[in-house]
Formats: sequence, structure tokens, C-alpha cells
Amino acid sequence: MRTTCTMRRLILAFLLLPLLSSQTPEPAFRLQQQMYPRVRSAYARCWPALRRRLVSQHIDPARLEVFIRVFKIEPHLEVWARNQGEGCFALLKSYPLAACSGSLGPKRREGDGQVPEGFYTIDRFNPSSLYHLSLGLDYPNAVDRQLGSAKPGGDIFIHGSNVTIGCLPITDAGIEEVYLLALEARAAGQQSLPVHIFPFALTPEALAARPLSRHAAFWQSLVAGYAYFELHRTLPPILVPEQGDYTLNLPAAGPASKPR
Repeated sequence: MRTTCTMRRLILAFLLLPLLSSQTPEPAFRLQQQMYPRVRSAYARCWPALRRRLVSQHIDPARLEVFIRVFKIEPHLEVWARNQGEGCFALLKSYPLAACSGSLGPKRREGDGQVPEGFYTIDRFNPSSLYHLSLGLDYPNAVDRQLGSAKPGGDIFIHGSNVTIGCLPITDAGIEEVYLLALEARAAGQQSLPVHIFPFALTPEALAARPLSRHAAFWQSLVAGYAYFELHRTLPPILVPEQGDYTLNLPAAGPASKPR
């Protein structure tokens, strides 16, 4: 496995060289966030231990890239990390969800109490949240707007505390760590911070156990992205089209376009 990951790193480093040059560090973003007392306190409490954990996994904090994955039925949030542009992500830490509203299935309308399911990115850092600190998701995306109601809702956050209506609370202690990791990745130059939310691990066995679910077809549209990361430990090239389901942006004839 280590040899495979090393080979992938070398190949990806060559293929992504033009992209990596655009990942310009943004130390000013860190400084701006540190103007807020909660962020400063989180750095004092959490950053030394987080930095040691990164270094222990051979990840340079100055080159940090993160990926967040959430499962609703095994309620937890995972933070994966790697050095920018290197092939394989490593699981850094898992945080239990302190609460989860709604049921299995995607969010489709305002006020339904559902946690979204799908492929998102962090688009807001809120250092003065009502729930300590919070990271906003770009829900609704194009797929949500297409499949949802005229008012699909919004303001979905990963945040502190242990209460929720459609958001992802991981306690104040948990959000301090996740917020800092996202902040440091952004300061290191990562512009897109992906968050993938699944109902459960989308294995063939888990899907076969729910053949009559009204969400079965939608879950199938998430399988390729889930399976790609499970196989490669790299981010799937997800397309979020204005019309249609999630798809992978892979060569049509490539064997990886049909992960099993």
C-alpha cells in the first residue's frame, strides 16, 4: 500500500503541477481570523496538539490539505489530511456527531429538519457563531436545487454545541479542532475544502439492505464518489451538473469510471 501511494504521489505531482502553482498561501486569512477571541482561544488550546498529530503523520502544516466526510447512520465526522498535491489522504481524526435531526435521505425543502446528503464545499468561516464556531456549506448546490422544492432551505453548518435542526454539531471542543484544521488548510492555499455527506457507508451490502427505500436511486448517484475515495484515498472528480445526478469527471473508457 505504501509503494502504491508513493507511485500515485509522483504521478499526481506531475499531472497537477500547473494546479499546485495556483495554491498560493493566504497567511492574511489566518491573521484576520485570529482577530476573533474564540479563534485565538482555540489556537491556544488545540493547535499544539493538532500540529503534533499532523507531523506524526508526515504532514507539513504549511502544506496542509483537508477533506471532511460525514456519515449519518454511524453518526460521525471524519477529517482526512495530506500534503498539498500528494496522492493519498490519511485519516487524521474522527468526531462523533453530538446530535442529528431528521432521518436518512437528502434535504429537499426548507424546514424539513433534514441533514443534506451529497458533495459540498465549505464556503463560510463564522468565528462568532451562535454555536461557538461554525463552517458553512454551499448547500443547496445545483443538484439540490434541481431535485428539491422551490425553497430548498439553506444555512447548513458544521458547528459546536449539541443541538441541531439540519446541521452537524460536533461539540464546542470538536468544532475548535475542525475549524482550525480548515482554517490552516485555507491559509496554506487550499481554496476548495470538500465535505462529503453520506447516509451510511455506501457498500453493496448496506444498499442491498434497503432496496425499497424511496431514496435508493439518489443514493446510487453517490456511490461512484464514495467508492472512488475508498479505492484511491484521493478526492473523486465530482461534477455537479445543472441537470442530472452527480457524476465523475473521468475518461469515458477508463475502468475507474465504474468503481465497484
